[in-house]
Amino acid sequence: QVQLVESGGGLVQAGGSLRLSCAASGSIVSIGAMGWYRQAPEKQRELVASITSIGRTNYADSVKGRFIISRANAKNTVYLQMNSLKPEDTAVYYCNAEVWSPGIPHRGYWGQGTQVTVSS
Repeated sequence: QVQLVESGGGLVQAGGSLRLSCAASGSIVSIGAMGWYRQAPEKQRELVASITSIGRTNYADSVKGRFIISRANAKNTVYLQMNSLKPEDTAVYYCNAEVWSPGIPHRGYWGQGTQVTVSS
């Protein structure tokens, strides 16, 4: 079994910064792509940023130039540095990881989500 645990959400004023972390643990052989998604009330979950195992990144247009995704492979952890936050960034943020475990096909796992609220 694999668990993803997020941390770092909270309440911040517009223009402020937050750093999210997501650590994977459990029966892990290797981790492929990792990413951050978000879901605002009454909206669909959307990709915010992703990073491959070799560090290639991809960002939603709405966060380019403000958010930075990174990972520490030795710690099975992915980070999201969020700068110049806007009220429209308010959402529950979820991390996702593609994980290879012994004896089973690789699959994606989700964290439980962490709330980010940006006040105007």
